Amino acid sequence: MKFRQFIAVLLLQLGLFSCTGQQAGVREVSVTALAEQLQKVESMQLVDVRTSQEWAAGGIDGALQIEVTADDFEQKALQLLDKEQPVYLYCRSGGRSMKAAKILASKGFEVYNVAGGYTKWKQKNATHE
Repeated sequence: MKFRQFIAVLLLQLGLFSCTGQQAGVREVSVTALAEQLQKVESMQLVDVRTSQEWAAGGIDGALQIEVTADDFEQKALQLLDKEQPVYLYCRSGGRSMKAAKILASKGFEVYNVAGGYTKWKQKNATHE
């Protein structure tokens, strides 16, 4: 009986932690879905939240760089982004962009975090260097 309880608790925890992409009004989007969306729309609010050094090494075409670790991230984002349009965010692997996504979602933006970030994007060979 204890083993069944352990398994039930474990499954519940796994279910809760697997939904992190849906926290605080933030949706997760795969790099495949992002590539499809980029082909469908003329312009998109795609934001690279990595450092300037990472940005200089390569990124996704059409992205705007607003470094999430900078003191003025929120101010710049509010100044440069349109709340009426969705915002797609990415970083190296998804952690910093989730931080940025939560900030923007709390300000009323519709936010999508790119799962796996630029690392996953490069793996899909849909990048420029």
